[in-house]
Amino acid sequence: MSREENIAAHAHCHDLLAAREFDRLGEVFAANVVDHDPSSDQAPGVEGVKQFWREFMTSFPDFRMEVDALSADEDYGTMVYRLSGTHQGDYMGIPPTGKHFEVRGLQMGRFENSVIAERWGSSDSLGILSQLGISAKAV
Repeated sequence: MSREENIAAHAHCHDLLAAREFDRLGEVFAANVVDHDPSSDQAPGVEGVKQFWREFMTSFPDFRMEVDALSADEDYGTMVYRLSGTHQGDYMGIPPTGKHFEVRGLQMGRFENSVIAERWGSSDSLGILSQLGISAKAV
């Protein structure tokens, strides 16, 4: 893929998440995408990616992602972002606190056949827990 196509794919991923169109994430991720940084109970492949986002947005229904930067070459694309939301549903077994968080994160994808075949990423999970008033020992 071209650099421009890889950037467009990351932007499309953001748009699908913002619209809560989880069933369309297969437009961006390969069916057998390898997520090198899955959540603890995440299923494999694109179904696991969909599962993660459905659960996360149930915990934080006002979730927002703001993209700060997109960069790519012919094989890889990177997105730097800010996440925010209010804890209104169970999160990692913790009942809602009603508290708001805002953290930064990074995702990198390796593209193959116009979709993300491998994903690496990290959001400030400790920052989320801290801002929600949850001890890391509790999870």
